[in-house]
Amino acid sequence: MRSMWTALLVMTLSLVPVLVQAQSVMSGVDMSLPKMTEAQMTRAEVKIRLEAATEGAPADFTRVWLNGLDLSGLDFSDAILRAASLNGANLSGSTFDGATLSQAWMIGADLRGASLVGSELFQTQLGRANLSGADFTDARTAADFTKADLTGAIFRGADFSADMRNQSMGLMRGVLTSARGTGVDFTGAQMSRADLEFAKLPGANFSDADLSMATLGGADLSDAEFAGANFKDADLTSTRLTGARGTDQTNLDAAKNLDRAFR
Repeated sequence: MRSMWTALLVMTLSLVPVLVQAQSVMSGVDMSLPKMTEAQMTRAEVKIRLEAATEGAPADFTRVWLNGLDLSGLDFSDAILRAASLNGANLSGSTFDGATLSQAWMIGADLRGASLVGSELFQTQLGRANLSGADFTDARTAADFTKADLTGAIFRGADFSADMRNQSMGLMRGVLTSARGTGVDFTGAQMSRADLEFAKLPGANFSDADLSMATLGGADLSDAEFAGANFKDADLTSTRLTGARGTDQTNLDAAKNLDRAFR
């Protein structure tokens, strides 16, 4: 009997790394590898490729290493940067409207004032990125924003919701764990099942946002606007809602653990 339980324990523990990896593509990634730290092109070469793009043939930087480059102010509209590496890159003031950035690495990138309207950011890694004043209006933002600076960022109509078609790979959704910033605009954002644990977003605007089944444990959402927001089955354990506005115009009572929130 003991041998049977030992075998079951070993089998269960062997699954842990797989489960963890399913929740975060950061698991086991060596950030010191050349593809995470080096660049294969110069700013001048990137600019030439962008200028050569046409409506039918957008600039393609798929899997290209652009780490640490100063690419500020460049126009990447409609460009394809799928799985590209832009860790630590200066992208401030750049335009990525309609661009494909899915699975791109942008750890610690500077995107202050950048425009990403209608862009595709599925499984994009934006941990610790500076997104102050960046515009993600109508973007697909099922990305990882862990510890990112969202001060003044715009996510109007953005889609952080989980992709329920890829459950074998884990729950692919917007992750804003420990993200921070004041004046963030989430008006009309789709945030069903999004993870906002321990996020510090005082004064954020969640008007008409869908927060159903979102994880908000430990988040600071004090002085936020919630008129028209959907809280059905959202977890509010230890969520700070002091000074929140518009709570009488939403279904806050449909949330889970409302009695454990700070109001």
